[in-house]
Amino acid sequence: MAFQEKRAWVFMIVSVIGYVVYAVVVLRRVDGGWGDTPYIAVMLWTIGAAIVAAIALEMVVAATAGKDDGPQMDQRDREIARFGEQVGQSFVVIGGVTAMGLAMLEVPHFWIANAVYLAFFLSAVLGSVARIAAYRRGLPW
Repeated sequence: MAFQEKRAWVFMIVSVIGYVVYAVVVLRRVDGGWGDTPYIAVMLWTIGAAIVAAIALEMVVAATAGKDDGPQMDQRDREIARFGEQVGQSFVVIGGVTAMGLAMLEVPHFWIANAVYLAFFLSAVLGSVARIAAYRRGLPW
């Protein structure tokens, strides 16, 4: 397995775990109205923990990589990375437009923040899935 593919797996797994932890903690805190649910600290902690976990796991992957399988990227790796970014960025745009619409409708901040977080989560996961699929099956063009 290529080093960059391992990085995509790490990013995807950490993203899923981080979002699931956030969702479980916030769902347990719902007491009455959704808009009044305390979410900010949980969101910041899970995002921060996910970043730290991803860095730590990438360091482990780099340390255990073979001599010929390091972090350097060739042309194929760059094309796959660009493909994954294109797939992932579409969800960032969708999340941004959704958040803008929610703000225009004066929806509580809880929903706006969670729409943006969901968009970033989907971007990370689907971008990683696209990269992994490209490594396994090749680019679609």
